[in-house]
This record gives sequence, structure tokens and C-alpha cells, in this order.
Amino acid sequence: MRIRFCGAAHEVTGSCTLLEACGKTIMIDCGMEQGRDIYENADLPVLPSQVDFLLLTHAHIDHSGKIPALCAGGFKGHIYTTAATARLCEIMLLDSAHIQEFEAGWRNRKAKRAGTAPYVPLYTSEDVKKAMKQFVSCGYETEYRICDGITVKFTDAGHLLGSASITVTAEEHGETEKIVFSGDLGNLNRPLIKNPGQPEEADYVVIESTYGNRLHGERPDYIGQLTKIIQETLDRGGNLVIPSFAVGRTQELLYLIRIIKEKGLVTGHGHFPVYVDSPLAVEATEIYSGSMSEYYDAETVALLEQGINPIKFPDLKLSVTSDDSVRINADKTPKIILSASGMCEAGRIRHHLKHNLWRRESTVLFVGYQSEGTLGRILLDGAANVRLFGETIKVNARIERLEGISGHADKKILLSWLEGFRQKPKTVFVNHGEDTVCDEFARTVTAVLGIPAAAPYNSAAYDLITGICVDKGSNKKVEKKYSAPRRESAVFPRLAAAGKRLAGIIERYREGANKDVAAFADQITALCNKWDK
Repeated sequence: MRIRFCGAAHEVTGSCTLLEACGKTIMIDCGMEQGRDIYENADLPVLPSQVDFLLLTHAHIDHSGKIPALCAGGFKGHIYTTAATARLCEIMLLDSAHIQEFEAGWRNRKAKRAGTAPYVPLYTSEDVKKAMKQFVSCGYETEYRICDGITVKFTDAGHLLGSASITVTAEEHGETEKIVFSGDLGNLNRPLIKNPGQPEEADYVVIESTYGNRLHGERPDYIGQLTKIIQETLDRGGNLVIPSFAVGRTQELLYLIRIIKEKGLVTGHGHFPVYVDSPLAVEATEIYSGSMSEYYDAETVALLEQGINPIKFPDLKLSVTSDDSVRINADKTPKIILSASGMCEAGRIRHHLKHNLWRRESTVLFVGYQSEGTLGRILLDGAANVRLFGETIKVNARIERLEGISGHADKKILLSWLEGFRQKPKTVFVNHGEDTVCDEFARTVTAVLGIPAAAPYNSAAYDLITGICVDKGSNKKVEKKYSAPRRESAVFPRLAAAGKRLAGIIERYREGANKDVAAFADQITALCNKWDK
């Protein structure tokens, strides 16, 4: 019985773990990396066709994003997950495929002109449709026997609609081990969904550590914070641009904005419009509005029983087509724009940033985790300028963060969840966190709870009968590409001298006739337009 870590090891995204037990190979999550890669990736030690089952904790792309590629590569087994996760995966993976197909088309037009090899996307929409046929929907707190000797149980993780921690019970050669995979554990008392549930028993635990070295503090006043930012931005005549994950965070924000509008907390701006500009977010909002009441918290269920849609309201505008998106910025009415992606790495949000970052009256509000190296993190860290679509954009807009609305458990919640098992696990494996955070949280688990803990690197493997590490894996970091400094052109001094001479001539025209000054200005402008790159 062996566990091997194949993704999100000392990194936040790309979750993937292999469990070998009872003669079967089980994959837990099959995620796509997002943001900057820290460590060199290790190839899967098995072929896709050699994976027997896949267990999926939730629908976010950093946990599910490579499933269609795995299936296209030969994986034929069942994919066990909750019903809500299966529904969300269908729209999220299709969206991912569309993005890849679009990028492939763009790259291949360039490749054809350049005579280079064509670019092949990781997977296509057709691959997604085929993969969805392998999904098997499961309920919470029910044991499912997936093969001789192995059962699985899903417990609400409180992170996303349908998210789960997964308990795998494996009986092999008279030995029984319970391995619990936390998935992404949610924060407490969030809109719409329930708090994380507690699995009862575990011999080994694999736990995320996204906020393993931080505390959220007392539950903040989400409504008060958001109302203040909306009021101030609209008062300045600007737009409130919110980079938001299309599934989960967007719906939570709509829940909060509905309350703000319902109570009339923002004054002086009438029925200010709220745009959801993401086809994926629009589809997800419809799923959240549907028959998913078993996943909601008591407050949301009560609203539904009163006939109140918890995430829809007057002046909510759902933008689907590209033309819809373009019209948002053409309309000068101050507004709220919710758009994906949440870390500003792709999608329509980048166009909204291009139109609003330079405007002092606008605000960009971050409402979720920003991985190191992403545009979102760069903006939060105080960048003065950013590059978008080949242009340098001055950051004049206010950059704000909504405190405490994180979808991830903090250090205190993670420790409390670990402490909730009936008996202390033999070992805790820490993953899904930034490089130093994984190590720091592992030390915290041992110091505070007295449980042995390790933060494995890529391809590290452990024998679960003896508890011994049988493969330390690789901690080799991705080499940063060195760019040699550009040497100044030998003739550049001539150009600089010509510029100074031109400046002197311009100064002499200060007292010139208007007709001559205008003609000279037109000549210089034409010259600048010719050479402006």
C-alpha cells in the first residue's frame, strides 16, 4: 500500500496524488497548474490506462483540469465525485477546452505563416464530452465500494458547491488503513454553502495548506466592507472591477450584492448595474440557482423556501457574447463588473483591467487568493505599471482587497479539523501550499498537535503499512531563463543627439507664427506616428 505525490507538492495548484492498494492504482484529483511553476514537474509513474479509478474532491480547474487529457490518453475507469461537482465540471472543463482550442487556432495561424510545427491543445471539447461519460455521482456520508477491499466516502469540505474531503478505506493482506484527502477545506460562515464537515477516522491525512501560515481573524463584516467600496467608487464616477473565480466566488458576491441592494445600503446611485461578464460564470450561476438545495446552508434554504433567488436581483446583467462584453466598457455609467479569471491570468477580466486600471476613479477589488507570479498578485503587490495586450498600462485605479472572504480554511481552522479525528493520525502529509508554507504548516502540526507531519516534494512516495518514505522525490526548482542585457546600439547616440537638436528647434518656434508652428507640429506628429511601435 503506497501513496505518491504527483502535483501541488510545495505548490498551490495542480493537485494530483496516486494511491496504490489492493492491486489497484487510484488517482485523487487530476489538476492543472496555474500561475508560475516553482518546481520541475515529474512525469506520472504510470500510463493513464494503468489508472483504475479517479476520485475528485471538487470542480476547480487546479483539481480537475487535466481529467479530459487523462481520459484521452487511455484512462477508462470511473470518476467518483459528488453530483454538484460533476455538473460544475462539465461547464468548467468545456470552458477550459474552448480556451485551449481558441489559443491553438491563434497559434497555428502564426505557425503556418512561420512554417513551424502546429500547436496541439491539451484536450478538446470532444475529449471533455467523452470524459463526462465516466463520471459517477456520489452523495455525502455514504460508503461506496469501488472494488474488492476499497471503499470511499465523501464529506462536505465547505469550499465550493459539492466540494468534498474523501476517506479511502483500503484492506490489503489483513491490514486496513484509512487515508483521508482533505481536498480544499473551506472558511467558516460563508454565503450559500455549509461549513466543512469532519471525517471521523484517519490513519493518514493529506491536507491542503493554502493559508497554513495565516489567520483570517474575526469574521469580518463582508456587507460593510463591500458597501463602502461600492459607494466610494460610484461616487467618484468609476467602475468597480472584481476579478472573480467564475464558479463559487462570483455566486457568493452576487449573494452579498443582493443584500446590499435589497437594503438600499448604497445611496445616490439608483439602480446601479451589476455585470457578470463570463460565459462560465453565467452558466455556473444558473446551476447555483437550480435544484442544489442539499448543498446549501440553512439560511440559503430558507430563502429558497420563501421563493427568493439568493443570487439574482434587478439590474443584474449577464454578459455572454464578446459583443456583450465590449458594450460594458462603452457604457459610461458607473457599474460593478464581475469577470474571470480570478487571478487575472486569462479571460475577459484582462480587457476590463485595460479599460479601468489607468482611471483614478475606478477600483479593482480582489476577493480571492492570488498565486505568486500571477497578474493579480503583481497588482496586489503594488505594481505601478503592467503590460496588457502589448500595451503598458499605468496603475492609477485603487487596488483593494475584501478581507476575510477567502474560500480556504486558515491555520486555525486547518488545525481544528485535524484535531477533530477520533484518534490522532499516524502521519499528516501537507501539500497544496506555497513552497515555504507547506514546510511551516507541517512543523506546526507536529508542534501543536503532536502528530508526525511531512511536506512531500514532487514524486515522493510513502509505504502506508510501515509509514516509511520510499522515494524522497525531487526538489529541483525550475531554472529561471537568463536574458542577457541588451547592448546599446552603436548609433543610438546619434539618435539621442538628433532628439536634442529637435528639442532646440521646437523651443525656437515658441514665438513663431501660428501657421508655421501648426505645420511643424503636424510634421513631427506624422514622424512619431510612423515610428511609434
